[in-house]
Amino acid sequence: MLLAFFLIAGMADWVPARWASNDVKSLELLNGTPVNCLLLEERLWSAPFSERAKELGIATLGVVRPGGDATDAARRAAAAKLTGVALEGDFNDADIARAKPAVHLAPRRHIRWSSAAEILGTNQGVWAGVQIQADGAAKAAASGAPWVDTNTGFLRFAHALTNKAFWTANTPPPKTLYPAERYLQAIGDAAMTGARWVLAFDDDFTARLLAREAAALRDWGRMMTLLRFYESHREWNSLQPAGQLALVQDAESGALLSGGILDMIAAKHTPVRPVPIAKLSDERMRGAKMAVNVDPAALSATQKEVLLRFARSGGTTLSGPPGWKSPAAAGDAITLGKEDLDKLDEIWRELNSMTGRKNLGARLFNVSSMLSNLLAKPDGSQVALYLVNYSSYPVEAITVHVLGKFKKCTLYTPESPAQELAVYPIEEGSGVEIERLALGGTLVFE
Repeated sequence: MLLAFFLIAGMADWVPARWASNDVKSLELLNGTPVNCLLLEERLWSAPFSERAKELGIATLGVVRPGGDATDAARRAAAAKLTGVALEGDFNDADIARAKPAVHLAPRRHIRWSSAAEILGTNQGVWAGVQIQADGAAKAAASGAPWVDTNTGFLRFAHALTNKAFWTANTPPPKTLYPAERYLQAIGDAAMTGARWVLAFDDDFTARLLAREAAALRDWGRMMTLLRFYESHREWNSLQPAGQLALVQDAESGALLSGGILDMIAAKHTPVRPVPIAKLSDERMRGAKMAVNVDPAALSATQKEVLLRFARSGGTTLSGPPGWKSPAAAGDAITLGKEDLDKLDEIWRELNSMTGRKNLGARLFNVSSMLSNLLAKPDGSQVALYLVNYSSYPVEAITVHVLGKFKKCTLYTPESPAQELAVYPIEEGSGVEIERLALGGTLVFE
């Protein structure tokens, strides 16, 4: 099994999808696409399929879940000529060591961050998109804009903990039919943080795609165009989280949640860089002007000294109110209930007051249905701003103000060739205007 890894693309370069067929002809759908790794349920394990996929440079991973003998499942996968296995769920260390999986897709609270595996991942995630209430209206965020269900807060924290390839393998809610736009949003939601979403579709779309229905093929083509866009620009992921606001947080203070403080800040388009408590250092704080210390009691004496030096050097620090404790989701849940969200308001009001309308790296206008992620080279000579649209309609007349005096700005989108935008000076740095974005795009300032 391990030998096969080296006959296909390196594991870190695998672009994954759940696949619902072991018909060799279904592999034709992958011709010319970035997808080069398929996750297969056990009923679909097939040596002819796996061997043909290998000939095409496509890895095949057999999905194994808790409850059986993981070692025996790995043997069955090997007999079916699969490249490896993907353990999906919470497995103990012994099972992981014996099964030799290519990927462990664990619940968020059970991810082994220090693992030697080349790929880390989780099978938990919210379904990306603007949250619609029962009356059909969009739910409002704390900023007044539509609330976007997103995994980006958690994924930013993951990226701050590890530079390894990271997969988020959540699937569509059962008995739900989604338009293609929701799948496009799920792709962008992961990609803007450098992660990869494991493609997974509802039963209706899957059946229509495998039957080569024209509309499904058209939507599949749109998804592959977007996926190719992100995969062809992986160099942006080598840039570092930028912005002058640092959020010092850890797993026990809400970093593994969706809809927590990180996502609240993102909804305001305030650039923020997560700083895991274990990684807190003078180097991680360099360039920041404000810091939010979510759980002061969790810091060691050495870590507290880092924030004291930050404050003495002119930085502004906001800590949780005395006795305040970040709410934690029950069990393996990844979102908070209403009472816990209300508790977050205690620190959110102070944070919102501290950041105000300041430009902490970038300010965006007319982007209510979008989220962004600001990255930069350490010397500030290049800045990349990801923009992802979570609505089903294009966004027009976007204004972006970034800190720094830049001479050039290029807009990259999945649908069109790169376009150089006119950069104009503003008091706090540089500004550009974008006429229209459909799925989203990336601005690169130099």
